[in-house]
Amino acid sequence: MIHKSSVIDPKAKIGKDVKIGPFCFIGPKAQLDNGAELISNVHIEGNTKIGKGTKIYPFASIGTAPQDLKYKGEENSLEIGDNNVIREYVTINPGTAGGGSKTVIGNNCLFMISSHIAHDCKIGNNVVIANNVPLGGHVTIEDSVVIGGNSAVQQFTRIGRLAMIGGMTGVLKDVIPFGLSFGNRNYLKGINLIGLRRKKYDNKKIMELDQAYKKIFSSKNLQENLSKINGEYKGNELVEEVTKFIEKDKKRPICTPLSE
Repeated sequence: MIHKSSVIDPKAKIGKDVKIGPFCFIGPKAQLDNGAELISNVHIEGNTKIGKGTKIYPFASIGTAPQDLKYKGEENSLEIGDNNVIREYVTINPGTAGGGSKTVIGNNCLFMISSHIAHDCKIGNNVVIANNVPLGGHVTIEDSVVIGGNSAVQQFTRIGRLAMIGGMTGVLKDVIPFGLSFGNRNYLKGINLIGLRRKKYDNKKIMELDQAYKKIFSSKNLQENLSKINGEYKGNELVEEVTKFIEKDKKRPICTPLSE
């Protein structure tokens, strides 16, 4: 069903059972997969792909040019997966040459009102980003992350799987998988034990992760602390995920607990 007031370029690719409400605009390179829905007043342009069953609310702006002064109109793209919910006034930009020219969003995510996804971001599946949260360029968010309202995430930041960011947090440093992070300049509060239990992880492995967390952050020398626990938690995939995350990009600052 397509409302007669909407403007859809003839070159746009529209799948089966797509619903397009009043006053939408869809540019020539846009693709809407089967069952996608635009409520009304949605703007989609650029080389943008919207996945199956994704629902976009009024005044969202998807695929417009990156807010990067280095962008000079080069070819780029935005790929949004299946069954996402994109609420009112959300803005999502495509990539730039400096970040692979592509912004990617996974499946089953919720982007609440007025959140912003900048150029070259990589977002996993089942992510929840609450109201008024801007992500800077080149941010990576892994699966099942929750970011509380009015937080802000600095460019190039990484947030690991199943991490939780409290409301009104300034995220300047990378957050480990399963981490709880809060504060005007984010600090690490502990492990997301409730989230892990909801995911049905073995309680013994969760407790080992909690022990390993305390050892890893027992001092500011994370590399030395990691070497001390090397092999101690062999076979615990949760601990291994955290250690690999820290070691993957040693140039990036890691969010740590507040000093006592």
